[in-house]
Amino acid sequence: MALTDASDGSGSDRHRGGGKPVRPAIWKMALKALVDGGPGVCHFAITSTCNARCGFCNFSRDRLPVSARAAVSLADARMAFDILHRNGVRFVHFTGGEPLVHRDLTAMVAHAARIGIVPMLVTNGSLLTPQRIDALVEAGLAHVCISIDAATAEAHDANRGLPGLSGRIRRATSALARHRLPATASVTMSRLVDYPALPGRLRDLGFASVTFSYPQQKLPSSFLAWSDSPLVAFSPAELEAAFEAVKALSREFPVLNPIPSLEDMQRHLRGEPERFGCLAGWKSFFLDWQLQLWRCQHWDRPLCHISEFDGSQRVRDGCTACMIDCYRDDSVMQHVGVAVSDGLRAAARGDVRGAWRHCVDRRNLVSVRAARRTAGAWMQVAADSG
Repeated sequence: MALTDASDGSGSDRHRGGGKPVRPAIWKMALKALVDGGPGVCHFAITSTCNARCGFCNFSRDRLPVSARAAVSLADARMAFDILHRNGVRFVHFTGGEPLVHRDLTAMVAHAARIGIVPMLVTNGSLLTPQRIDALVEAGLAHVCISIDAATAEAHDANRGLPGLSGRIRRATSALARHRLPATASVTMSRLVDYPALPGRLRDLGFASVTFSYPQQKLPSSFLAWSDSPLVAFSPAELEAAFEAVKALSREFPVLNPIPSLEDMQRHLRGEPERFGCLAGWKSFFLDWQLQLWRCQHWDRPLCHISEFDGSQRVRDGCTACMIDCYRDDSVMQHVGVAVSDGLRAAARGDVRGAWRHCVDRRNLVSVRAARRTAGAWMQVAADSG
């Protein structure tokens, strides 16, 4: 979860003096954690259209047929946000495709922020002009992730098929900094990445932090950010070495992926038991442009249409089937909140032994440390940008 400007979750006080979003009320977030394990997160792909042609993505403009390109309407997006909010979702990542090709993105951001959802954007940065940034920040945008594929402008821009893209990204991060809104680089772990050279490149581009996306070669859901490209084809040993490189890089530059999550992915590659089950379907979700709600992008069937979502469809089974960073990372950090909530529920039932078991779970301390480390990285980033 980002330490960002946003509503406190009540939906009634997004704007105060100067039209800027206010910070979340920490006590309300803490209360939510006690009651239900903390706030929910939804990754909302508002369109399947993309203006780039990345070598490791099937959203690519030269792969996805024109007939398959679609987008959610503003009215439907507003309806979806209202339903998500009623079901405890307080963070939404706008994604795609490329979300900035959607003409109603700013209005969607404004509605989400107005009702108490923290809006965040994942983009390739090509359309993130200073004017768009001004409008999005005024609407309530709280955080921006921009995709970076390589440690050189030539390799990155070529993979994206967007000449001059790196220059536009640098202008965008500068414009975001003027709003004191630090940008995070989102780096897919591919053969294009030179890990030792990456920190210098990210600093040069104006990034304050980085998060790594774990490579995907197949996803059964409607989400198309995967490919059987050799760029993301690794042997288990190669990929485990890449995770080691990320851990080493975290000593030089703020990495938002929790180390325990990276270590669990290494256990996954070795076929060993993982320490943390995934909370996708319970605390985090994927919503596509057809308004189908999925537990995550790796699942082969949706939970329901968003209009039918009332919370009864939620799933919690400790799944460890995939390596999708946005779900696995959040699950590590939110583990302690869910454990405390479970303990309180057990105590309320008179199950003292069960309550004690949840409270003394050794993973709680690991979860707290992971969340504290990520929060510390965010606070350092915010201090540097201020």
